[in-house]
Amino acid sequence: MASIPIPVRANPHPNLRPLNILRDLPHVADLIELCFASTMDSDGQRYVQDMRRAGRDESFLHWATKMAESTSLPLTGYVWEENSKVVGNASLVPFRYNGQRLYLIANVATHPDFRRRGIARALTERAIQHGLDHKASIWLHVREDNPGAVQLYSDLGFRERARRTNWKGYCDRALPIPKSDISIGGRAGRDWPRQQEWLHQTYPDALAWYGKWNFSPLRPGQWNMIYLFFVDMGIRQWSALKGDQLEAALAVIPSGREPNALWLAAGPGSSREAVLSLLLHARRTLNGYPHLTLEYPKGDFDEAIRAAGFAPLRTLLWMEYEGATSQA
Repeated sequence: MASIPIPVRANPHPNLRPLNILRDLPHVADLIELCFASTMDSDGQRYVQDMRRAGRDESFLHWATKMAESTSLPLTGYVWEENSKVVGNASLVPFRYNGQRLYLIANVATHPDFRRRGIARALTERAIQHGLDHKASIWLHVREDNPGAVQLYSDLGFRERARRTNWKGYCDRALPIPKSDISIGGRAGRDWPRQQEWLHQTYPDALAWYGKWNFSPLRPGQWNMIYLFFVDMGIRQWSALKGDQLEAALAVIPSGREPNALWLAAGPGSSREAVLSLLLHARRTLNGYPHLTLEYPKGDFDEAIRAAGFAPLRTLLWMEYEGATSQA
């Protein structure tokens, strides 16, 4: 009896393959640096250096091959290869939050000589399929000033969930104090419930899987003060008051991840003058910091933040995959 041949499904993208940690990391680092050099901040430069260092560490590489799907590092992903050269990349960073698996698609890059060929789209589609195969939520963030990429991801089924700007400012104890009816003082315990409400609105649970924001050290109370005394966190926080009404609050929570980060709590009814006064106060008093950073939703107090001497580094759109449209 003659056997019936089973048709083999052709690979639509033979140049696309999974990331090989043992040999691809230095090449991917070179590609990321080439594609994003003009917009890369110090964290991005350190990330590229770490990737190159990891690519030379054999013990790390052997550990990474076993842990790629269980650690929040870009050890999983796909590359596009032409003539044995990596010219495209899409990383997948795994997270877990409240028992749910998530993937962040990151470092989507195509070598300038190979653009306009659908490589970024093919890599992103394969990364999406990887997430779906693992029954995970799929996210990415993209710079607001990259409309081509924003359109691509929208076409593929991603929908915007947040738009957030990263700001940077420098300390200066000589800053003048503007005349205002806003008074700045230490955060009183009675202000905590409103401050907490505003913080949860500004740093929402929908993004907590990535930010892992922990505001419990800001709670008032004797036991929390004793704990903070022993761990020596160096927390500072202030309230902006108009009369006896809380207008906004600002805190510094030193940590290894965000040692210079400011956490601004303000609501829809908060005044521009309150935000401006708080940020100027932080720049005058935090003299031991080389610089200060702030992440905040775009549009909310942009004018006040800029007037306080902070410069925008980038605005990122946070997008979640909802499913491809019929046109994608």
